[in-house]
Amino acid sequence: EVQLVESGGGLVQAGGSLRLSCAASGISFDDHAMGWFRQAPGKEREGVSCINSDGSIQYAESVKGRFTISSDNAKNTVYLQMNNLKPEDTAVYYCAADYGYYSDLSAALYEYWGQGTRVTVSS
Repeated sequence: EVQLVESGGGLVQAGGSLRLSCAASGISFDDHAMGWFRQAPGKEREGVSCINSDGSIQYAESVKGRFTISSDNAKNTVYLQMNNLKPEDTAVYYCAADYGYYSDLSAALYEYWGQGTRVTVSS
């Protein structure tokens, strides 16, 4: 059984930082791309960042230079370091896994999803 469990969300002031974690079980990062997505109230789910099996990375334009994705294969955990947070980053953040060596920020490609962790950035 595949499980993705996010943690690390919370309330932070604008300009602050948070680090999200996604602990994965039942899959291997050797053959799964991992992605972070977010969904704000009343908006569609959007891709934030993904990391492929070869370590290549993509970021949404809105988070480039502020967010950093990384993975620890030994712990089967993916992280999203979020710096200089803005109120518009407020959303529920989801971790997702896509079977295959490469993926992108299209939510439809991902087979497995976590339950989400809420991030609220106050102004």
